[in-house]
Formats: sequence, C-alpha cells, structure tokens
Amino acid sequence: MAPQPGSSNGNAQSNTIPLANSLMGKLKPARIMKGAVEPPTPPTPGSYSQRATNSAPRHITGISFDDRGDQVITAGEDETFRLYNCKTGKHVKTLHSKKYGIDSPRFTHKNSAIIYASTKEDDTVRYHSLHDNKYLQYFKGHKGKVVSLEMSPVDDGFMSGSLDKTVRLWDLRSPTCRGLLTVPSNPIVAYDSTGVVFAVAVNNYSRILLYDQANFDKAPFLVITLEDPTLALISYPPRPIYMTSMSFSSNGKYLLVGCSGDAHYIMDAYEGHLLAKLVGHVGLERRSMSAPPSIEPMKGSSGEEVGWTPDSKYIVGGSLDGKILVWDMQSLPIRTGDVDLKTPPIRLQAMVTLDGHPGPSRCVKFNPRVAMMCTAGSELAFWLPDTTGDAEEIARELLKKR
Repeated sequence: MAPQPGSSNGNAQSNTIPLANSLMGKLKPARIMKGAVEPPTPPTPGSYSQRATNSAPRHITGISFDDRGDQVITAGEDETFRLYNCKTGKHVKTLHSKKYGIDSPRFTHKNSAIIYASTKEDDTVRYHSLHDNKYLQYFKGHKGKVVSLEMSPVDDGFMSGSLDKTVRLWDLRSPTCRGLLTVPSNPIVAYDSTGVVFAVAVNNYSRILLYDQANFDKAPFLVITLEDPTLALISYPPRPIYMTSMSFSSNGKYLLVGCSGDAHYIMDAYEGHLLAKLVGHVGLERRSMSAPPSIEPMKGSSGEEVGWTPDSKYIVGGSLDGKILVWDMQSLPIRTGDVDLKTPPIRLQAMVTLDGHPGPSRCVKFNPRVAMMCTAGSELAFWLPDTTGDAEEIARELLKKR
C-alpha cells in the first residue's frame, strides 16, 4: 500500500506558534536591511549597459531559516550569501561565491552549514561551512543548472532538480548520488514534513509525481495533473501553467504549487484534487510592472515568493508591486472520489494585504519557531506583529517566551 503524505509521525517538528487572523493582519516591517544585496558595478556613463542596469537592480533570490529559527541566510544576484540573527535582527556576516555564484541556499540540520546551487562555472551543489567559510563537500553529476534544492526534514538526505531533466537524491555524508530520476522536462522537488514522501513537479506536462522515499526507484504511487479549467475562460488556448515551487502542508494533506503568473494552486495531496486558486498578487516573472508576462520566468524572478506558515493555517506570498498577501487555508473544500479535471477550484482572494516591503517581494518565508516573517527583493525586511506600535518590543517579548 502506498504511503499517504504525512501519514508517519517521523521526526517532524510540531508547530509552537499560535497564529490567528488578527495577528496576521498586524504584521509590519520591524527592520529593513537596505544593504542586503550589492548594487551592480556602474558601467560607462551613457552606455546601453548603464540604462539596462538602472532598470534592473540586483535582488535576493533565496532565503532559508535554520531549524530553530535563530538565523536566516540570504543568497543574492551579487554572488554573496549573508547571515542574519533573528533574535537581534542584525547582520552577522557576509560570505562570497564569486567564482561559482549562489542560489537556493538551504540550511542543513546544523545551523553552521548550508548547501546551495551554483549559478555559473559548473552545476555542482556545494556543502559549505559558515563557521570557517570552507567547502565541506561537492556533489557533482548534474549537466544543467540546479533550479530546485531541498533538504530532507528528518535526516541528512537532500534532493536536487536540474535543467538537465533529472532529479538526484543525495546524502551529505557521501559525494556520490544515491538515486537518479529522469523526467521529460524541468523538475521542481519537495519533501513532505515526515520525509516519507517526496514530490516531483514536471513542467510543460503539468504533472506532479509522488514517490515513496524508501522505493524511489519504483513508479510514483500517485500522479497528479494540474489543470485549471478557469484559464480557458480567459484566453484560448489557455495560458500554460509554469510551476516554480512546491511545498507540502505540515500535516501532509495539501500541496501548495507556486506558479509564474498571477495564480498559485492548492492540491489535495492524497488523491490529487485541485482545491483552490490563490489570486490577488502580480506575478514576478515580468521583472517590471510594464513588461509583458512570460511563461518561463528568469531564475531569480520566481520560486520562493510563496509558502506556508508553520501551522499551515495560512499561506504568505509576494507580489511584483511589493505587496505581501496572506491567504487563509482553514476552510478549504473537501473533495473525494475520482478526480474531475473539469471541476473548477475555489477562487481565494487574500485575507490580508500588507504594505511595507520596499520593491518587489521575490522571497517570502515565515520563521519556523516564532511569529516572524522575512521578505526579500532588492532589500531584506523582518516582519513582526505590531499590536502596540512598537514592533521591537514585541520581538523582545516573543523571544523571552521561547
């Protein structure tokens, strides 16, 4: 019998943050880091490159919290990764990866080490010590850029998805790939909260494949088709769906599929029903409000702008106009039986729209342990619930209770 996502208790962390509608509506930026990414080097005055540079500032393309929520690390288009202390909201250190670039930083289960994808030179995944700024291991094998990278929530395993149309399974303790899946198009990967199940989204085919971690060399136990019948009401042929991220809810029941364009989707992870369509944001693949939308976004434009809160009651997401949206997931419809691809999803507008992020919010993540959110674009913002008008004081009180 195939496992159900989230069916095992495993070692998944339980949520300890009592989030509520009123609290989510009171999130405000407590601190904004204006130097979170270096500006481009100024070119010759009056040149074409100068005009292009002025219209496209560098951005943070990835952020990751450690398991305890004490630290957050960012990766930027300036080929640096920066470490911040979540207790104090202060910058700790800046490290460089000028030769190889850096994207998709992910903390391992040690808060002193990360893995990340290269953006140039080669397609190696690197295991890096933040303590002494040294490489601990290289994971070679991909023949194309790694565009999806995730740590297992329960052990030292991790997965990488590449433009070479493969998914590789690794272990931090060995440089040799321990599993290889070949798919027909660019993959996006995700673990469920127990590490028992993982999912592979295959773009251009609108398929999501669910595998048993212990039997990944077998066929997927569930194949989900992401097809939105409401798109045909807007244009014909309907615009293709391009998936840029994927994440399970903490209980394993739902799958959030982040997409380029102006909609994200909630799928039932047990049977594959399309439940909800999240709308209200402006898709980030445009790069500017005046640019036309494209199907395949430039890497760094989309992929980390939407995610769950730790209790999976809410989804937080970014937008090209700088808005931060909060969608309420507590009343999703229940669907059972055979999947009907012609049944439209419910259309969910944001419960709350938050102002305060400077510029496009390209990365949005919620702290796994305290009521804190990070948003990133050309700058980095730390958000806290401000019930008294003094977000700094709220931060201190929350941290005392840990």
